[in-house]
Amino acid sequence: MLVIACPCALGLATPTAIMAGTGVAARHGILIKDAEALEVAHKVQVVAFDKTGTLTEGHPELVALEPNGNSRHSLLAWSAAIQAGSEHPLAKAVTELALKDKISIPAASQVRAVAGRGMSAVVEGRELRLGSPRFMQELRVDLSAFAARAQALEAEGRTVSWLADVTSQPQLLGLLAFGDTLKPAAGPAIALLHALGIQTALVTGDNHGSAQAVARQLGIDLVHSQVLPEDKASIIDQLKEKFEDKGGRVAMVGDGINDAPALAAADVGIAMSTGTDVAMHAAGITLMRGNPALVADAIDISRRTYAKIQQNLFWAFFYNVVGIPLAAFGLLSPVIAGAAMAFSSVSVVMNALLLRRWKGSSQ
Repeated sequence: MLVIACPCALGLATPTAIMAGTGVAARHGILIKDAEALEVAHKVQVVAFDKTGTLTEGHPELVALEPNGNSRHSLLAWSAAIQAGSEHPLAKAVTELALKDKISIPAASQVRAVAGRGMSAVVEGRELRLGSPRFMQELRVDLSAFAARAQALEAEGRTVSWLADVTSQPQLLGLLAFGDTLKPAAGPAIALLHALGIQTALVTGDNHGSAQAVARQLGIDLVHSQVLPEDKASIIDQLKEKFEDKGGRVAMVGDGINDAPALAAADVGIAMSTGTDVAMHAAGITLMRGNPALVADAIDISRRTYAKIQQNLFWAFFYNVVGIPLAAFGLLSPVIAGAAMAFSSVSVVMNALLLRRWKGSSQ
């Protein structure tokens, strides 16, 4: 009878621990949709973060307007016209300020988003382009007039965008700078990961100066800035090649549509519930409170779950190693064998249920 009973404990060893781990994680705001993500997360050696909406509040404000040969009123009106129909957080910051200042926003035509670069449109008969320094360089717009000012703003952690007129000869119309507040939990989140022996990385499309400023403030180890949306997955692949040689895994944390390929490419994808449905669908783990400190908790519960699996397997094999020889030599009665069968299964289940006592460090 024991020979039949012992495999029951072996069969319960892994699923009971996984169910207990996912259950306690859900009670703490960590939704684990993929059991494989829970099992793999204990090997994570580096966590890569998106910036906007993940480490920051995701509600940037327009903090500086620097016109070049025109008025502040015109610069804001043109910028708002290009972005009037956009849902991007930076676009909303521009249009909100224009409405607040009661500025009349002119109509824009041929509006087009240039992925990873900015926006283009025709406003009042002028071919206007609004976007990143990379976009301006590709358009051959001279930014030297505001180079020092832009560098100073980036050093403060600001995101800088540029408006240019490319109707005939590329001409800079002005500079716009945006500020976004870091989440209060962002600093503790990075510290918790470092305490677990995990390195951190920032993967963002933002400019180098702003990304470095955020990394310094939070203590992030690696910085990848000015990354195009389609290149984020490539950065994750590079990190995987680097760390998988050491037996480690890579996790990606993001919230936007442009983070979805990177979330899918990572060994463990972690999405913020405050982000897009696309990001949550691509990730194996979703943080229901949008709190970055829950990332460390997700990895911690994975490590504890994996430890429970190992413990359960040890005890299940222990019963087999001790019981089978005794049964083979006729030294074990059916009654004792039946009791051992029940005890082996109950002990495995009870050991897994000890995970319910876990309390996350972010609570």
